Amino acid sequence: MRSTPACRGRVLATSHNGPAGARPATVDGRPGEDVRVTTAPLPPDGGTTPEGPARPPLRADALRARLVSPAGPLGRLEVVTESTSTNAELARAVATDPGAWPAPALLVAEHQADGRGRLGRTWTAPPRAALLRSLLVRPDVPRAALGWVPLLAGLATALALRAAAQVDAVVKWPNDVLVPDPSAPRPGADGSGTPSRKVAGILSQVLPDGGVVVGVGLNVSQGRDELAVPGATSLALAGAASTDREVLLVALEEELARVLGRWQRAGGDVRAAGLDSECVELCATIGTRVRVDLVDGRSVHGVATGLAPDGGLVVEHDDGTTSVSRSADVHHLRPGDRAERP
Repeated sequence: MRSTPACRGRVLATSHNGPAGARPATVDGRPGEDVRVTTAPLPPDGGTTPEGPARPPLRADALRARLVSPAGPLGRLEVVTESTSTNAELARAVATDPGAWPAPALLVAEHQADGRGRLGRTWTAPPRAALLRSLLVRPDVPRAALGWVPLLAGLATALALRAAAQVDAVVKWPNDVLVPDPSAPRPGADGSGTPSRKVAGILSQVLPDGGVVVGVGLNVSQGRDELAVPGATSLALAGAASTDREVLLVALEEELARVLGRWQRAGGDVRAAGLDSECVELCATIGTRVRVDLVDGRSVHGVATGLAPDGGLVVEHDDGTTSVSRSADVHHLRPGDRAERP
């Protein structure tokens, strides 16, 4: 899909602490972009597509009323019709005018033309079919503790989906959220078991000024043929109780604020906050046989046995040795499987 200029389009929410203003503005701080403020009410729904379900736009005013201070945890909320990458756009906006983005500050896109994942991977989703958001946070914790941010974001995402969508969401270390997909092809020769597939991905980046941008891309209403990769799923395919993106966004932001708040109050100590045990409990990788593809091109096989103090994945290798992975691709394997790296 062809990329479009960054955040070019209609800004649905521009004021971070009240009704939208009357003056033109840009989300990324650069003058001259075709980005205009609007105070017109949003239509009640997005209609239907010829082949797909109704995909209503997000009602920015309603979201601001629920999520922006003093009613909610956010300092600013923006919804744009399209972004090349919400993480990249938010990082650039903060670098251009840090004071305009009081943390926690949220940027949400109805469509993302060039989303970024770990290791430089890109992906796209149909307009209004996914929840695409990036959050600026400035946690008052030691810099060494920031490695826990993607794991805590995964925990919060899984908890929010369990509550709002009533799906058995779990975390795949370090940054994926999986849900059971009863409509997906069954693994194994006997066709038994309900496969769990990726419904959300998380990408966190530390900014030069110490802030952290936490991006979450959540598949909501996509059909099987609309998914970016074969191993993914959506909440609709998983039979979720709700695919209302506003309900899901509110649940996610409130849960993330709760989890990060506990972590910060404990000075970045996940154990003191009681969050390490929660991460372990909802991490499907722990106790699973895995193949770990390391950044140097090597692969190791073994069983993931726990999380290190810095959030790394502890793996007991087949030869009896143990290692901690901090930047790697991890593949869940069936018992006895020694699949080679593709």
